[in-house]
Amino acid sequence: MEARQILKYAVDLARPMSDESGFHPNLMVPKFVFLTKGIGRDFHKLNSFELALRSAGIEKFNLVSVSSILPPGCEIISREEGLKKLTPGQIAFVVLAKHDSDILDEKIAASVGMAVPKNRENYGYLSEHHCEGQDEKAAGEYAEDLAAHMLASTLGITGFKTDTAWDEKKEIYKMDGRIVSTQNLTQTATVEKDEEWTTVIVAAVLIL
Repeated sequence: MEARQILKYAVDLARPMSDESGFHPNLMVPKFVFLTKGIGRDFHKLNSFELALRSAGIEKFNLVSVSSILPPGCEIISREEGLKKLTPGQIAFVVLAKHDSDILDEKIAASVGMAVPKNRENYGYLSEHHCEGQDEKAAGEYAEDLAAHMLASTLGITGFKTDTAWDEKKEIYKMDGRIVSTQNLTQTATVEKDEEWTTVIVAAVLIL
């Protein structure tokens, strides 16, 4: 395909289509989301990542990383229910947190946080976090705090400093009432063998 044809194809995809065409932009807004996590170990880095995807149950899909918006009205479902809605080879959009290491005894973590507004006509936030040295609780709370802070800032919720402890922020959010829930999913691991790659992943999978 010539460059001119490729450009025309891209422009046609981006151009809003008329109602008569049957196209509606909302078709590209995910309707469901689920969280999943996994861990992989192998002396080859890529194989370690593949095994982590298998552990998370999402190795069969063509994953496309996207940024951090939880669409308005997007229904949060279980991993089991979400996987039933996907077909092998399907393009699946994910907010992905990933970390890997081959340093013996190093502790690694990956986490995705989620913040949901009370008014589901508004959008929420998904955050990704990866680090060394944090345990599951610390990494999870950090990711959850990130998502909640981003949502709070869009809603105009104030009354705390950036370094305010997460427990204090949760109380402020609860009293304000505009953030209905926050959560996280976190995967941690310790490298068990020298020069063997360990990979941890957490994904928020968005389904159209």
